[in-house]
Order: sequence, then structure tokens, then C-alpha cells
Amino acid sequence: MALNKAIIAELEHEAAGTRRVLNNLPEENLSWRPHEKSYTISYLAQHITQLPVWVVMTIKHPELDLSKGFDRKMAENKADILELFEEHLATAKDVLQNVTDEEMEEKWTLRNGDNVMFTLPRKIVLRYMVLNHIVHHRGQLTVYLRLLNIPVPGLYGPSADEK
Repeated sequence: MALNKAIIAELEHEAAGTRRVLNNLPEENLSWRPHEKSYTISYLAQHITQLPVWVVMTIKHPELDLSKGFDRKMAENKADILELFEEHLATAKDVLQNVTDEEMEEKWTLRNGDNVMFTLPRKIVLRYMVLNHIVHHRGQLTVYLRLLNIPVPGLYGPSADEK
């Protein structure tokens, strides 16, 4: 299987779980955070919705310089968060459709001005900065839901709330 097809399949598989978590967001608690150093529910959910945009940045450009910033659409409510996730996921999958294995092997750099944070093959960046990153923050969001006594959907099998 070509690398792009494998990444698309994994994005789609993880998107199903991400949708279940985002669907359980408590509209009345979007500004809640478990600790003063933690993101709010809204910010964390929106961060998750933005991560598929990294596919586009990784494939279309040789590097990203964080010191230059980048545009982000921000959502006002749960429905907008879900819509943005679907929009960004669709764009990511479209960009991946025609990427060759050779292009996936090309190096990509994340920097902040002169500080190079890493240079890795695109295929690793997609797993590390997109897929693993989504799973990590989605896990955080499930803890937020649990702390608010909101049912946690199963992701890799049934959750305690689904048994």
C-alpha cells in the first residue's frame, strides 16, 4: 500500500473516534478547564480540529516557521468545531491523494525563527505531528469529559460508560 493511502486510512479511522469525542462536548462548559495551566475545552477541541491542517503545511511546503504565524479559523460553538474538523479533515485527505512515496520521504522542517525544532521525513511528521498529536489531545479531552461527569465514548473498544 502506498504511504499516502495508509495515512488517509489511518486519518479516517481516527476521525471516527474524534467525532465521537467532539460530539460529547458540553456546550455549556466550553470555557471550562481542569487547571489554570490547562487549555479550555473549547481551545483543546479546536486545537484537535486544526491538526489536519498540518497535513497541508507538511505536504505543500518544505518547512513551517512558527515565528511567522499562520491563519486559523476559530469556532464559536460545538457545531462550528465539528464543522471545522470535517472541513480540515477533507482538505487533508484531498492533499494526500496524489502524494508519492518519494515525496513522503522528503525532509520537512519545523522552526521558530533561527531555532530548528526538528527536520524529519514528511511521513514521520504526518504520524508525529498529525496522527499521534490528535490521539494525544483527544485523550486529554476524554479526561475533561470524565471530570465533568459526561459520558466518554469508546475509542478502541467500549468505554466504561458503554458497558
